[in-house]
Amino acid sequence: MNFYYNFPAVRGVQAEREYYISMVPLSLLAKIFPSDEEIVSAEFRAQRRINEARIPEIRDYILENRSSYVFSALSASIDGEFTFEGTEHPDLGILHISMDAVMLINDGQHRKAAIQAAIEESPDLGSETISVVFFKDEGLSRSQQMFTDLNKHAVKTSNSLSALYDTRDEIAVVTRNVISKIPFFARYTDKERDILGKNSSKLFTLNTLYKANRKIVKAESCTEKDEAFLYKYWSTLANQIGEWQDVLSRRISKKDLRENYIVTLAVTISAFGRLGHYFYEHENIDLEKSLKNLSQLDWQRSNREWVGRAIRPNGKVQNSEEAALLICSKIKQVLDLPLTKDEEQKEQKLLEISYYGN
Repeated sequence: MNFYYNFPAVRGVQAEREYYISMVPLSLLAKIFPSDEEIVSAEFRAQRRINEARIPEIRDYILENRSSYVFSALSASIDGEFTFEGTEHPDLGILHISMDAVMLINDGQHRKAAIQAAIEESPDLGSETISVVFFKDEGLSRSQQMFTDLNKHAVKTSNSLSALYDTRDEIAVVTRNVISKIPFFARYTDKERDILGKNSSKLFTLNTLYKANRKIVKAESCTEKDEAFLYKYWSTLANQIGEWQDVLSRRISKKDLRENYIVTLAVTISAFGRLGHYFYEHENIDLEKSLKNLSQLDWQRSNREWVGRAIRPNGKVQNSEEAALLICSKIKQVLDLPLTKDEEQKEQKLLEISYYGN
């Protein structure tokens, strides 16, 4: 006698092959889907080995967002006996899968492992469900091809778009709010792309400003006071940097600003993040008065003071944490602000390189 799992299911057809979609209780996943490594040697596996480091992050996402987490469907192959019993509507019915059949996940093994880990900490999750798309197993070659096809066309969401849509990340929410209130940033910030094309009508990406704000606040949470500070800081910068005002009033073109000045570079915005953290930690300093001295800075790429900081000796942009630190330390010197020990050491190293280089 054979025993069966019975899943309410919908039948569909792709590439002339039937497939079935069913809702499976989360508590059942570990029972019906053994780990690939448990039954298949590495050279015959249909997909990559699980990256254990990813599991806690996905698990915590579930546990911290019990009322709003969402997962896409798992895809699985059935190697063994199964039948589909239709109802009055031929594509709605019950999928009967023999308990002797082997079911392997083609796509979604990390989600499955994370769900198991979450259930260990919160057993009541087991009664919730996830959609599973079942296919008939047609051998290793087909399973490997399915895994490839399901993953190679997946497009990772840009960091800017993630920051635009994320309602849980308080820094992302505040960054959006601040940008929308400052005309310069509202007009010239691309909220979808992480890399601007040479003909882009924008000057910054949302992700660049988001990362700068994370440097300023250095925390996962963001209070109303923090938001007020970020608004004051970025609006003051927007008003005090003459080149930004020049492009806003169309005295210089966006192309000219991007090509001939460093003040729109991601590494410079990162430096402004470092600078902002200094003001964030020193509330006693008059931010607006201090930033007025920004007018003394020559932001042109041709300015030799930026060589070794924002610009390499060969003329290419330096985009590193050290470059952001050196740009920030130059700004702090102009604003007559004290340098940190790390900044002083990097400045001394830069002076030595410049001396011996000459």
